[in-house]
Amino acid sequence: MRVVLHTERPELWDRIPEVFAGVIPEYNLHGDISDGYWNRLFDDFGDHQFLLYDEESDDILGAGRSLPRVWDGTPGDLGTGLDASIRDAFAAHDAGVEPTALCALGVEVAPRHQGRSLSKALLGQMIDMARRDGLPHLIVPVRPIWKHRYPLVPVARYASWTRDDGEPFDPWIRTQVRLGGTVTASMEESSLISGTVAEWESWTGMAFPESGDYVFPEGLTTLRVDREEDRAVYWEPAVWITYDLRASAPAGPSRT
Repeated sequence: MRVVLHTERPELWDRIPEVFAGVIPEYNLHGDISDGYWNRLFDDFGDHQFLLYDEESDDILGAGRSLPRVWDGTPGDLGTGLDASIRDAFAAHDAGVEPTALCALGVEVAPRHQGRSLSKALLGQMIDMARRDGLPHLIVPVRPIWKHRYPLVPVARYASWTRDDGEPFDPWIRTQVRLGGTVTASMEESSLISGTVAEWESWTGMAFPESGDYVFPEGLTTLRVDREEDRAVYWEPAVWITYDLRASAPAGPSRT
């Protein structure tokens, strides 16, 4: 297993839709902000997009996406989440402003390789990338993986839940805390996904017969449907996990 940057072998990314089919809910592939920045992510920050790759089997095991952004180290400066981070990172890049943190955009493990702790390896690689760039922080707007089971619970309250042993209740938050991350803030409106009623019905496999708020499969909170305007709007919440890289942290897999 080795790390392959997009700048090294961009053709491998053509296989991503097939390899990672079903890892992310369909609706999550239609974010309002991502369409405008997706190609620029690879053009401007290609050395921050990487795959875990098995050369012997020609197998893609996992993928990590990130970009550098400005953060002053305080909770208030983290912003509202994923969409704002993407927008602000490109604005700073275009203005020639030096970044101060690496922001994770996605950590995905191929379905047939899940259960091998590869998410830890992906996070470790992001930590290494941040250190390579001289950035003192990795920041992660986390999509809690069990939040969909409790869509009516505010994300801040959900993020505060713990198990009997005192560790975070959510497995993905728990993994990151074990790696040295700190739960720093929660955002109810991290990423906007909007579309027509028909689009949302196709993404979710549900019918929305009248206007109102709906719980839907894999949704972390409710979907607001307006049939008169033919529009459905969902704001995905997230939890900010931050890493202080001036302290010790795990290393990612080798690129050699």
